[in-house]
Amino acid sequence: MTDSLMSTYKRLPVTFERGEGVWLWDTKGKQYLDALSGIAVCSLGHANAKLADAICNQSRQLLHTSNLYGISTQEQLGDTLCRVANMDKVFFSNSGAEANEAAIKLARLYGHNKGIELPTIIVAETSFHGRTLATLTATGNKNAQAGFEPLVDGFVRVPFDDIKAIEQVAATNKNIVAVLVEPIQGEGGIRIPAADYLDKIRALCDQHDWLMMLDEIQTGICRTGKWFAYQHSNSTPDVITSAKALGNGVPIGACLARSKAAAVLQPGTHGSTFGGNPLACAAGLAVVAEMEAHDLAANATIKGERLIQGLKAALQDCNTVSEIRGQGLMIGIELKQPCTELVQQALEMGLLLNVTADNVIRLLPPLVIDNNEIDQIVATVATLVKQIT
Repeated sequence: MTDSLMSTYKRLPVTFERGEGVWLWDTKGKQYLDALSGIAVCSLGHANAKLADAICNQSRQLLHTSNLYGISTQEQLGDTLCRVANMDKVFFSNSGAEANEAAIKLARLYGHNKGIELPTIIVAETSFHGRTLATLTATGNKNAQAGFEPLVDGFVRVPFDDIKAIEQVAATNKNIVAVLVEPIQGEGGIRIPAADYLDKIRALCDQHDWLMMLDEIQTGICRTGKWFAYQHSNSTPDVITSAKALGNGVPIGACLARSKAAAVLQPGTHGSTFGGNPLACAAGLAVVAEMEAHDLAANATIKGERLIQGLKAALQDCNTVSEIRGQGLMIGIELKQPCTELVQQALEMGLLLNVTADNVIRLLPPLVIDNNEIDQIVATVATLVKQIT
């Protein structure tokens, strides 16, 4: 590998050359089953023909003009996303971190408009919201924050899935303007809260005139069996952030808002040079069209259930396993000990997976996966886990 790149990644010893569906091939011709999707990005799989055509056609027509002018593909994608997310307005960015930055700025401006001098956002422990200074501060991972102090003021942290902790903050801190959480924590270990968690957050936000903001960077775009994970609940947030699968690999992020939150950002309050450019939005439109045409939300539910049940059956007598949990095709296998070495071992066996929170095997396969490929993941993961002593 070249020495010209900054050492910000501890890369695995493989370079991929091409892909098709759920499969990847490296530069030596070895084939791999991708059960990670570029960390929940390539939900349509690799080399999707409709997406490739959309990118190619748009690149021949127009790549960029800037947000000084109207962008028809941006308007179309905005309408489409607002429809599937039940939102009113959208701001387009280039990444999930930028989408979360937009949400944080929106919440602060919302608070200042109410006369609050230090607008403060409640965030959760073991969360992950990005690596910019504001999103890093919102992130509940001290290891990720180490060395980047001083962090940004205006955040209060509570345990994830703990409504009483939020109520205690509400009783003592009059500067709160919003709650920002993930419906399911991805980097935190596929942590799924109680079924009424979001509904109770909604009730508290309504009671105190806060904004309910959900980071759906990883959970959104059909990953959990719904367009957005909040749709498994009975409540609608004020702000949603999306990215990852929205472009299937083309960089794009979105901050969606509704009702009172939708009118907070006005001309001059926020912007992006590349955000929502014609190419990225053409890709986003193709992704949504493919999701709808093939009902991939339903496929995520069906295949996710097959994967979870297969893993439970294969590992039922394995004392190393603490819990197998998930929603749709967002699945975690929590072990009783650290298991980061499984990433390299799986790679050698032709399977791409991830370990997060040190002891949770994270599976995020493309939503186009079929039953045979699901069963292959089960067999390989079971072999890997059973060899742990």
